Amino acid sequence: MGFDVIASFMTIVGLSTPILLAGLGEMITEKSGVLNLGVEGMMLLGAIGGFAAGVLTHNPWLAVVCAAAAGAMGGLLFGVFTLSLNSNQTATGLALTIFGTGLSSLLGLSFTGMIVMPFGSVFPVALARHPILQIIFGYSPIVYFALIMVPLVAWFLRSTRAGLILRAVGENDRSAHSLGYNVILVRYSAIAFGGAMAGIAGAYFSLVITPMWAERMTAGRGWIALALVVFAGWKAGRLLVGAYLFGVLMWLELFAKAGGFGDVLPVAQIIPSQFWAAMPFIMTVVVLAIISSRDKGGDNAPACLGKPFLPTG
Repeated sequence: MGFDVIASFMTIVGLSTPILLAGLGEMITEKSGVLNLGVEGMMLLGAIGGFAAGVLTHNPWLAVVCAAAAGAMGGLLFGVFTLSLNSNQTATGLALTIFGTGLSSLLGLSFTGMIVMPFGSVFPVALARHPILQIIFGYSPIVYFALIMVPLVAWFLRSTRAGLILRAVGENDRSAHSLGYNVILVRYSAIAFGGAMAGIAGAYFSLVITPMWAERMTAGRGWIALALVVFAGWKAGRLLVGAYLFGVLMWLELFAKAGGFGDVLPVAQIIPSQFWAAMPFIMTVVVLAIISSRDKGGDNAPACLGKPFLPTG
């Protein structure tokens, strides 16, 4: 039989992790009222930053920290233009994606053909490589980090003073400003966090999925993460579910290319693998189209999302 349940599930988890990480970061950014379309660019900056640090230091943990820093710096660059210089958020986000794609390709030329030291197992090898228990204990540390961040982000937004301030800034920035909160500082912090999470998501590609450098290795996953935030209604729990749904769609592409449908569902062999490769992006467009057709445009969308902050006093 060509279908391995455990291996397939672990593959889906691996494919879902970078989308989940980037989506969580973008959700925090958007909750502050900022729309950053440069997620893909920040992921690529994190991918090259993490890979370069991994090659030079031979320390995958330090590589992840450097990836987070690279993504955060990309986000802060976006913040300078949109928050301090009041440039258009949509256009600046697209420019950040172009910038991140080009810079990562340029810096990556020096690391072509190199490999990076992989992460060790978080759990004992006997558990991580057990034929059955590996479905729980056999993942990269970044996977567990992503799963831990889901309840942490939900708790932060729901139960902390800082989370309340963040949501207040996103819902009504002028009222938050009149109460004495530094709207610009809050939004800079949210953008930096979103960039750091996107950087770690990019590092997952260059350090775990494909521990060798390749241009544009994120392959548009940043755009899926953007749509996922809207699909999830700006809620962390729904974001987790949505990330794994998209992970299943991406797994179907790999399964189709391997000819697995011939053993499980022969009729599916008629459908070319390119169709399954396009499915996540087709679903992204469909989800955004459905949500944009609603009267309110999104049940939980922050009221100030994408709008510049212009204090009156």
